[in-house]
Amino acid sequence: MHPNDGRVVSNFIVQALQNKPITIYGDGSQTRSFCYVDDLIEAFVRLMATDDDFTGPVNTGNPGEFTIKELAEMVIQLVSSKSILEFKDLPSDDPLQRKPDISLAKEKLKWEPKVQLDEGLERTIPYFANLLRS
Repeated sequence: MHPNDGRVVSNFIVQALQNKPITIYGDGSQTRSFCYVDDLIEAFVRLMATDDDFTGPVNTGNPGEFTIKELAEMVIQLVSSKSILEFKDLPSDDPLQRKPDISLAKEKLKWEPKVQLDEGLERTIPYFANLLRS
């Protein structure tokens, strides 16, 4: 994953590792749900293994909701960063809430995510730290 891919998790981690301000659009109260890639791959494998009569679609993801501000604060803490939060105007097309309904995945795939946000961040931070050192 490229360190400047424009995604919120990688942006926050890279900014925190560099002790730069963490850019938050709006007041940070908008929520997101974060799912670790290993969990998503497991869902895909289970979907591919279903009977031919079940084709989906199936929502996957992690229904645990966090505010963008909570994510930023968690990243700062886990990195032991000196970053501060920098608030900018919220784009008009930025959704205020994202939370997948994974009830069908639970029922049909017998799947739900296992990796919680803090654990996923702890696994991801060293990856970006290594990239920045290169």
